[in-house]
Amino acid sequence: MWSVSVSPSVFQGIQGMCVSVRQAACVRIQRGMCVCPAGTVAGLGVEGVNPARGGPAERGGGRGLRRFEEIPHTGSSGWLNLVKFWREDRFKLLHKHMERTFNTLGPIYRERLGTQSTVNILLPSDISELFRSEGLHPRRMTLQPWATHRETRQHSKGVFLKNGAEWRADRLLLNREVMMAPAVRRFLPLLDEVARDFCCQLATRVEKDGGKEERGHSLTIDPSPDLFRFALEASCHVLYGERIGLFSTSPSQESQKFIFAVERMLATTPPLLYLPPRLLWRLGAPLWTQHATAWDIIFSHAEKRIQRGVQRLRSTQAAGGGSGGAEGEFTGILGQLMDKGQLSLELIRANITELMAGGVDTTAVPLQFALYELGRNPAVQEQVRVQVKAAWARAGGDAHKALQGAPLLKGLVKETLRLYPVGITVQRYPVRDIIIQNYHIPAGTCVQACLYPLGRSRDVFQDPERFDPGRWGTQESGEGPGGGGGFRSLAFGFGARQCVGRRIAENEMQLLLMHILLSFRLSVSSSEELSTKYTLILQPETPPRITFSTL
Repeated sequence: MWSVSVSPSVFQGIQGMCVSVRQAACVRIQRGMCVCPAGTVAGLGVEGVNPARGGPAERGGGRGLRRFEEIPHTGSSGWLNLVKFWREDRFKLLHKHMERTFNTLGPIYRERLGTQSTVNILLPSDISELFRSEGLHPRRMTLQPWATHRETRQHSKGVFLKNGAEWRADRLLLNREVMMAPAVRRFLPLLDEVARDFCCQLATRVEKDGGKEERGHSLTIDPSPDLFRFALEASCHVLYGERIGLFSTSPSQESQKFIFAVERMLATTPPLLYLPPRLLWRLGAPLWTQHATAWDIIFSHAEKRIQRGVQRLRSTQAAGGGSGGAEGEFTGILGQLMDKGQLSLELIRANITELMAGGVDTTAVPLQFALYELGRNPAVQEQVRVQVKAAWARAGGDAHKALQGAPLLKGLVKETLRLYPVGITVQRYPVRDIIIQNYHIPAGTCVQACLYPLGRSRDVFQDPERFDPGRWGTQESGEGPGGGGGFRSLAFGFGARQCVGRRIAENEMQLLLMHILLSFRLSVSSSEELSTKYTLILQPETPPRITFSTL
């Protein structure tokens, strides 16, 4: 979700280059060629990939370790490539472009766009080697338009935009309040409350506006606007400890404005990645003005709630309490951070705002995909529902116990993000020279793991086009065709720099899907695969319409 953590690393993902990997067994890759999934020792005769065509290199010790320049590439002129991308509107289908290129060139390739270049990989074993070389302070591509906004507005940067020791210090403090198991147990009831309210409101709407059926009522809608409101309501409840009333009959214009601002910010980011933001700022260019104005609205929305949180905390402390409020009640991550006093208010503001901005679209959009896949796979839907009902009955209303007893819910989210990753790449700069697919990659090069082609590769997943949440019960930690252990599910990134909002996002989606399955049967009019587009996140070309039928 938020790694967009949100992994906005996608578009940024077209900058820098590099990768690495350990030697494992050879596997068959697309079009029948044999490749070595991990790095090899120089001088050993191993099979490689012909730089021009991606075909098998001759077995033997003739070539040994290959130079970086020999990695297959999509064209040597970065500017010509960039012009072609813009002319053909290829950025909109960047995920499909990556998939086609891997099928043509093999499991590793270079790409230059303008002055930016990347080395792209997709095999889990290669990604595993990249993880081992990320160092103590993992670094990913900085979204320069976002950083420039902070600098020109004199705002502090949160962990998403930081690197080095400063990033690590802040991240360790945030982990305690958003990632660790005790923190999850504290905020889970808040997410559950919002999920229940969403389903109650939807049930009322279905019975009021839906058609009468033999076993209840049925209503076909585009749920995307409701899902965006749910994601914002849930985020605010967890971060600030307060509800903002988006499920009321007349939701606030301020919150609707915030949702639009997040969408505008995401839409204007990609073009700015290839232009100098500071120059556009000085010139007052319309594109920059739109982007900066969107961020200003996001910060303003967060600031109002942060100020209310500050006042509430001070009142509680004056009365002799702590951040937990009356009788230890959890009042939000903001209150927890302020009560600990280890981060300055300015740094808390920066990180809370980034979590807010990264927690709406990146949660709401995967929920659209999940509902659609459940609707077009009724057998899977019923399988998950049976487990959810049993777990809910055993848990006696305890959301945490219910989720623990329904592992298919977790598999449902992972399977959705396998096919439709929010961010289509994860990037790192290795701190040492590494070897991937027998190619030398210098330290400090940007390596990009491409998640969309990874999730749909037959060399990594059996029947990759099949929607099967149950596959994660056995494949999550075991070795598979592509090697690499658990490096198959990377929608939230990996390692110390994985999405900081991961636990919030995972539980938010699982809880909503649980309550929807307890209340409704889902169906869709077409079983065709959804067309997708890429802006800064992967989303449906057209939001799918879902039929909700009361059980």
